[in-house]
Amino acid sequence: MPTSARPRRITIEDVARSAGVSRQTVSRAVNDKPEIDPATRQRVLRVAQSMGYRPSRFARGMVGPRLTTLGLVIADVLNPFFPEVVSGVLAAADERGWQVAVYSTGSALERETAVARTVVDHVDACVAFLLDPGAIELIHRSGMPFVLLDNEHRPPSVNGGRIDFATGMRQAVGHLVERGHRRIAMLDDRGRPDAGDHGTRHSLFLRAAAEHGLPADEDWVFPAANSLEGGAAAMDDVLAGGFAATAVLGYNDLIAIGAMRRARDRGMRVPEDCAFVGCDGLTLSRLVDPPLTTLTVDKELLGRAAVRQVAAQMTGAGTGETVIVPRLVVRASS
Repeated sequence: MPTSARPRRITIEDVARSAGVSRQTVSRAVNDKPEIDPATRQRVLRVAQSMGYRPSRFARGMVGPRLTTLGLVIADVLNPFFPEVVSGVLAAADERGWQVAVYSTGSALERETAVARTVVDHVDACVAFLLDPGAIELIHRSGMPFVLLDNEHRPPSVNGGRIDFATGMRQAVGHLVERGHRRIAMLDDRGRPDAGDHGTRHSLFLRAAAEHGLPADEDWVFPAANSLEGGAAAMDDVLAGGFAATAVLGYNDLIAIGAMRRARDRGMRVPEDCAFVGCDGLTLSRLVDPPLTTLTVDKELLGRAAVRQVAAQMTGAGTGETVIVPRLVVRASS
């Protein structure tokens, strides 16, 4: 993926300078106002098009109230991971007088480019959970302030926010080893296109297991769909394969809870027969029986930090990264 610096967005002043007219004349032309000669309008529009100028909502605000619109792209409105992130984004945007437009890709990689095109046409800045390189590049090349969240393959030229799961996995595996576990199954969301990279959770799990002296390899990792049902099905695979796991670590809380419920349905005691640990720290993890041990992520802080990065870009700040370190919360499941 290209790693060039974020391109400067063509401004209304650039078009005015190139066309030899005032900023107000450009604004009248692109907003189809009547107070402009038709020939001048066509000339200004040709110049704007040739320069790749996009009359954003922010720019159009020059002929009316000035209001910044932030686009927030999430994977799934039904996934309980995202509400706290959205809450953080909304709170931080409201403090700045911005409005927020929320878009969902429905966790479908093939929809990401279409959503990205909509974002580029309708907002002034973007915070996004995206995986498709084409969609990421589309927003990046628009020149708008852009923050990419939770993507291990973030181009260096794109501002980002990530969760330090390397530290988190060391905490989780260390906790299980301290409790005497030597056979730990990892239930991994293999639906992500970045699965298999050395920065993904299952690879970080294997690295942490090796650091604690466990002979872990890919046979310790079981694929799981990103849902309660996916966790249950993966637990069936663990039990059917005779892995003899005494502990299970889920890619996230949904997968871990689904696996834990399936284990109990099959007569296993938790944590006596098998311990369970999740990732993300969903509110749901406190409410299940037994309550789930989990790597808790401050998701609201992630959202707030992303908005701060957008605001910094608007003032000309360079590329940066926010890192959120998970905190292990030990509960009865382990």
